Amino acid sequence: MAATTHTVSNQAPPLVGYDVYGGDRALTEGVERHLAPELLEQARQELGDLGRAAGSAQAQDWGAQANGNPPVLRTHDRYGHRIDEVEFHPAYHRVLGKAVTSGLTDAWGRPGGHVRRAAGFFVWSQAEAGHACPVSMTHAAVPALRVDPELAAEWEPRLTSHVYEVGLRPAAEKAGVLFGMGMTEKQGGSDVRANTTAAKPLDAAGEYLLTGHKWFCSAPMSDGFLVLAQAPGGLSCFLLPRVLPDGTRNAFAVQRLKDKLGNKSNASAEVEFDGTWARLVGEEGRGVRTIIEMVAATRLDCVIGSAALVRQALTQAVHHAEHRSAFGAKLIDQPLMRNVLADLALESEAATVLMLRLAAAYDAVQDSGDEQERAFLRLAVPAAKYWVTKRCTPAVVEALECLGGNGYVEESGLPRLLRESPLNSIWEGSGNVQALDVLRALQREPQALNAFLQEIGRARGADHRLDAAIKDLFTELADLTGLEARARRVVERMALVLQGSLLVRWAPAQVADAFCASRLGGDWGTAFGTLPHTLDLRSVVERARIVN
Repeated sequence: MAATTHTVSNQAPPLVGYDVYGGDRALTEGVERHLAPELLEQARQELGDLGRAAGSAQAQDWGAQANGNPPVLRTHDRYGHRIDEVEFHPAYHRVLGKAVTSGLTDAWGRPGGHVRRAAGFFVWSQAEAGHACPVSMTHAAVPALRVDPELAAEWEPRLTSHVYEVGLRPAAEKAGVLFGMGMTEKQGGSDVRANTTAAKPLDAAGEYLLTGHKWFCSAPMSDGFLVLAQAPGGLSCFLLPRVLPDGTRNAFAVQRLKDKLGNKSNASAEVEFDGTWARLVGEEGRGVRTIIEMVAATRLDCVIGSAALVRQALTQAVHHAEHRSAFGAKLIDQPLMRNVLADLALESEAATVLMLRLAAAYDAVQDSGDEQERAFLRLAVPAAKYWVTKRCTPAVVEALECLGGNGYVEESGLPRLLRESPLNSIWEGSGNVQALDVLRALQREPQALNAFLQEIGRARGADHRLDAAIKDLFTELADLTGLEARARRVVERMALVLQGSLLVRWAPAQVADAFCASRLGGDWGTAFGTLPHTLDLRSVVERARIVN
């Protein structure tokens, strides 16, 4: 029936049918900067295809359906047999399948693989974030398995495959597999050395039976898991397959699925092991050292995932402001809204440029064994993980507010982003864990600090506020008084100075100027939208708009 009470007007049209990759200037420029020229044509094609898919109506529908229909645990079949399976909505499989077939678990064996994958992960996560968990863990399992060449030879081709296969079968029968991770337990949380899960060695070399539990085990339908357990020689890392080579199910009891704040499409489970078969990865007693490479890679994915959420929230806010009028003018042309959008744009570009720099460092380590870049990553990854994930929630909240009441409604998609936004600051070590990890590296690995200082030093002399911030950082680092209590303050300054140095080197002058004035120079309030009015905010917002 036609409406007779009013005419619908002054509403922003749906943001659909756009290129998430090609429309993002900061992202495309970063990829062009960090990839070798001979790789660019193929990368542009791959990322452009993925970007258009991410901005399509189909992908948006998949994301909404996957989150509106959370996974369901089936502990038993109709006859009472224990099966421990989790059923996902078909849309979840389509999103996850697209990620795998687009190479988002394949970074370790191709030139420029980490930059290309980081950009793709950033793009496709904007369509739906929950599936990124198994994608990240599958990608990150590769360096951990490489401590055992035999295991790596068996599993790496499956982990990096571009084939997505649903269902629990022996890994040898599948062209592609997914991996999960199980570290934390009820009594310890991040203190994994308090784990009580026991690993009893069998007669066959490298084979064990595990007894215990894991309090958080995401993606329980994965084909394999890297887990920590107490072996006779101490805390050790194990590869635990869901299905044994003979086709029987491993002992892997899924007790329940977590009812989480967000991340609804992805299953996170409590699991128990009772005589569960597993293979040792690395040496007994060196479990943390073995799995730490996996943790570092997933921490970078937390940075990328948070940067993606901020970018998508910003994109929605700018799109709304472009089309919505109030008090006689478009919102985007009103000075106060322009200030808010520019502030959000700075946050987004700073996160984007940092995550790509870290990915490029991974490529340098992989391609040439660059020890300077390896040392840089040791400090830069936990510092970035701490800061970028911490900034995600306030940025998403502010972007939601730009839409007013429309943003508070589920159909806008912003509430889903908001529920997702705290996740990455908690997973793979919360803020305190990251800050203390930075302190540990500062105290034990002087080469890491030297590499970090050399990185920020490349921009010295280009902006007086950056130079002053670098000097202040030196003072902070030299003062050992109450260092643990100051850890968050120190790490925050490290992350901001690093972001500022990268923007001064690579971003347009208007962006670098605004970032240095606000984040480093102190000319800023405590909420978004408090940038100095004398800055060229119009140019900053214009850069954040989608390029058609």
